[in-house]
Order: sequence, then C-alpha cells, then structure tokens
Amino acid sequence: MEYKGIFDTHAHYDDERFDEDRDTVLKNVFEHGVSLIVDPACDLESCEKVLKLSSEYSNVFCAVGIHPHSAESDGNGDWLEKIRRFAKNKKVVAIGEIGLDYHYDFSPREKQKEVFAAQLALANELDLPVIIHDREAHADTLELVKKYRPKGIVHCFSGSAETAKEFIKLGMYIGFTGSVTFKNANKLLLAAEAVPEDRILLETDSPYMAPVPYRGQRCDSSLIPATAERLAEIRGTDAQTLIDRAFENGCRIYGINAEEFK
Repeated sequence: MEYKGIFDTHAHYDDERFDEDRDTVLKNVFEHGVSLIVDPACDLESCEKVLKLSSEYSNVFCAVGIHPHSAESDGNGDWLEKIRRFAKNKKVVAIGEIGLDYHYDFSPREKQKEVFAAQLALANELDLPVIIHDREAHADTLELVKKYRPKGIVHCFSGSAETAKEFIKLGMYIGFTGSVTFKNANKLLLAAEAVPEDRILLETDSPYMAPVPYRGQRCDSSLIPATAERLAEIRGTDAQTLIDRAFENGCRIYGINAEEFK
C-alpha cells in the first residue's frame, strides 16, 4: 500500500553511508509518500553538514548539537557558542541529537551529563525543542529532563511503558523506529501502546534501525510504513491514520507549518 504525508522526524542523511547516492535516495523517498524529514547532527562537523543539506531541500529541516558519543571530543572550548551560532539558521528546528549513552560509554558519563545539561539549558534559552538520545541511561536522563524541563522528543525510544509515561508527564514526545518490528520488541510495544496519540512520532534513525523485513539493510525514510503498520496494529488503528497523526505531532513539536507540506 502507498502511504502519504510521512514525516521522518529523525534521519541522518548526512551520514557517510549516503555519500554515493544521497540525492537519488532523497528524490526517491519524496516520490514515495515522504513529505518532511528532520536531520539531527551528532558533532560539530555534522552540524555543518546538516545545515548544508537542509539548505538544499525545502522539506528537509535539521537540528544541531553534540551527541553523547562526541561529548569528550567536541564538548570543549567554545563548543556551546558554536552550537548557539548554528542554531540561528532558519532551518534549525531543534537542539539535537543530545543525551546520554551508557551502553557504549564512548565518553565518560560525567562529561556526557555536563554536555547534555549545557545543551538543555541552551535549548530553553533559545526556545527550541531538544532531541534526546537515551540508551541504558533512563534514570539520569529523566533526572536532567526534570531539572531543565525542556520541550522535545525522546528519540528511538527503548524504555518501558512506565518510563514513557514519566517522559510524557514532563511534556515530551516519543519517537519510534523500526525496532518496534524486531522479535524482542515486547517491552517496547507495551510502551508504544501506552503513548497518547498526540505524543507519538515516527522516525527511521536512518541509515540505522531498518525495520523487519529489511533489517540489516541501509535504512531510509521509505521504510517507515513497516514501522507505522506495526504500531497501528498494536494500537488498534490503521497505518495512514497513525502517519497523519504523527505528521501533525512532528510539525507541532518542531514548530513547522504543517499546511506548507501536506
């Protein structure tokens, strides 16, 4: 089935895995039901890349920020002032991808928390939402969100229904990727079932997290229907209805005029 009005609220088309055919891939996804994409940066170098990419496509927006993996390497000197300058670009709709990752621990946890907290404060200062990466760091992520009370998204959600409810109480939106189609997704599906319809978002995290039956392949926004169909199934609705609601939700949290892209 061909769906329309898809908003991929989190996709990394600046990634090197798209260097050979980026324009071809984007042309294809926009011809197959995708209306909007937000591409979040992960470090200072990718901030410049997502700004360039978003300037070339009217329906690609971006976010700027330092991912926890890059907290140690990029979170020094005048890094925060650089993010502040990047954020002045009209195509920037959020501060992200920021957060905590205790799975890989590529940066020391205290440094991750320091860089995360500084960017939460910056987002509040600039009145921008945040895009939060939270992997195996639910307690510390919740603690900092409670302290700074940003608006924004917990992307590629991987927690329990109880954790999702805690984030929702704090005003956050919840983004789901192809991981909801994986065999071990029982806990995640319970979380997806618990998220109110006005807080749910669809995303790919491409080139990663390709849904079943495409798992292992390079992911792009054209694969969102597989995620939407699985979510719709467990939520008792149909995929196009879910896609439409997620589109509205994405435009609302990112401050994008939905009417321009329908």
